[in-house]
Amino acid sequence: MAAAEKSPDGVRAVPAVVEPRLGLDFAAVRRELNLPRDYPTGALAEVEQTVAQPLPTGDRHDAVELPLVTVDPPGAKDLDQAVLLRRRGSGYRVHYAIADVAAFVPPGGELDREARRRGQTLYLPDGTIPLHPTRLSEDAASLLPDQVRAAVLWTIDLDSDGSPQRVDLRRAWVRSVARLDYEGVHRSLVQGCAHPSIDLLPEIGRLRREQALRRGAIELGLPEQQVESDGNGGWRLALRPRLVVEEWNAEISLLTGMCAAEIMLEAGVGILRTVPDPDAETVDLLRRSANQLGVHWPGDLSPAEALAELDPARPEALAVHVAATRLLRGAGYTAFGTGAPARSGHAGIGASYAHVTAPIRRLVDRYSAEVCLAVTAGREIPEWVLEALGELPSAMGGSDRTAAQVERTCIAQAQAWSLESRVGEEFPATVLRVPNGVAGEVFVADPPIIARCAGSGLAEGQQVTVRLVTADPHRRDVGFEVA
Repeated sequence: MAAAEKSPDGVRAVPAVVEPRLGLDFAAVRRELNLPRDYPTGALAEVEQTVAQPLPTGDRHDAVELPLVTVDPPGAKDLDQAVLLRRRGSGYRVHYAIADVAAFVPPGGELDREARRRGQTLYLPDGTIPLHPTRLSEDAASLLPDQVRAAVLWTIDLDSDGSPQRVDLRRAWVRSVARLDYEGVHRSLVQGCAHPSIDLLPEIGRLRREQALRRGAIELGLPEQQVESDGNGGWRLALRPRLVVEEWNAEISLLTGMCAAEIMLEAGVGILRTVPDPDAETVDLLRRSANQLGVHWPGDLSPAEALAELDPARPEALAVHVAATRLLRGAGYTAFGTGAPARSGHAGIGASYAHVTAPIRRLVDRYSAEVCLAVTAGREIPEWVLEALGELPSAMGGSDRTAAQVERTCIAQAQAWSLESRVGEEFPATVLRVPNGVAGEVFVADPPIIARCAGSGLAEGQQVTVRLVTADPHRRDVGFEVA
């Protein structure tokens, strides 16, 4: 289960280890989904030519003395963001450097065309399919430590409540002083020895999360099911816990995206990530479902407030969170160029929002950043950006669908592998959905499996014992029945 935009802390389950055997990889997924293979030779040559040339200094601000740090999953090399948090009177100052990918991608060139075709980096358990060649994404453009890098530097001043008061945006030279990972940051905060560049992260993160609740941001507390290498040639399924540090770090990115959206809306041109607000009927249906599950939802509580109070580790609360996914349907991208768009909000965030913080891994961010840079500097938006805006919603929508399909297919494959030898065994499970009354979808915690289940009398949130009846790796099919 993956969250829309972000998710709170989950609970780690004991992973299911799949014993290594010949051919246990995801090559078939790549073939069946017709995923991109090697980068075209012309695009690779273009990257080498661009990287070999010094970037023009122009009016790029020198910010190499800022002690920025990156915070990412362990081992990550495609580092899009570097952050520095400081006090400013009774408020705060956020420095957020974003990799300046546009400095390396000539508009209309072979690299640009291939990136438009790909749309975003695709993540498979046995390797990524990058949006940009690794010479760029993991080297020249990446905000690696102790390297002077080209960046788009956001400086956002917050008041004592964490609300933005002033936004400055410019191209800059930056240098990260440390590459940190989530678990290491979590440990350092617990021990009281956090890196000084981010020791304010809990303080600012909590303030921003309080603001999100007041905005009505609908956040789904769903555990993230993923496939991991076991280090011995096999694979394991696990529920990845989302540390609170990741939530706080995500708030900095969301803050920047909301500021970018405001810049675009004020200028009447740009591209937003949008999710329509749920209608009253959908909210009422969810409220009735929650009450039927024994989860009290007072009529005066908004969906954001009600969901924030639920612990998804409880079976009935997990079922409510799963049902709440219907509140965030209709996600897309809205491009506009002649004034305010008809749709501008993001229900999951409770505000207008634009993608600007991951240009190494997502196509649209490069264009959004160029719009914001031009608007804040009082310059004309580059023609190559304006020409592409109308095409980006379709390109990004297609790549989002591909990424979701890749994730579903890889998880389905790993589920079938992990249970292939266990047909006939019984497992405790939680009923997540019952769409037709005679069959449903269940969650088995160990190993963490989500699959269909046959049986009458199922009810969402119910604890049941299920028997595995199908585990076919060739069809990537897993099925249970009520025992």
